[in-house]
This record gives sequence, C-alpha cells and structure tokens, in this order.
Amino acid sequence: MAYIKTIEIDEADGIVKQEYEKGIKRSGRVFNILRIMSQSPSALKESMRMYTAIMFGPSDLSRAQREMIAVVVSQTNGCHY
Repeated sequence: MAYIKTIEIDEADGIVKQEYEKGIKRSGRVFNILRIMSQSPSALKESMRMYTAIMFGPSDLSRAQREMIAVVVSQTNGCHY
C-alpha cells in the first residue's frame, strides 16, 4: 500500500486548519480524503468548494438524491466511505 504524507489535525494551520475545522463541523471528523490533500492547501480548498457547490448548491436533485448518487459511485469504485 502506498504511503502519503499528511498534515495531522493538531499540526494544521492556515487553509488546512480551516478546512479540517469545516470537515469536523460537517461530519464530526476529518476524513482521509482531506488529509491526503493537506500537502496542497489550495487544491484542498478548491476541492471542498466544488464539493460544497455540488452537494449543497442549487440543483434539480434533492440533497438525498445527490448523496445516493455519491454512495453508488463510491461503492462502484470500491471506496470505503
């Protein structure tokens, strides 16, 4: 298995700390996908901005429908989250 260096929660500052705090507020924890992007704070911030727009922005799909699509795609891709 590959190893990716990440920034721990207690070591985070700046953008990474802000995004970790948002993750904790959103789901009660910092998921590994956020940790993996921690070495590139600008990519982390923009990825989370896109995620928020897709999952919470205006859409013809309900929030539940969007979440169901995400679950099916994750399952199809063999993701554990």
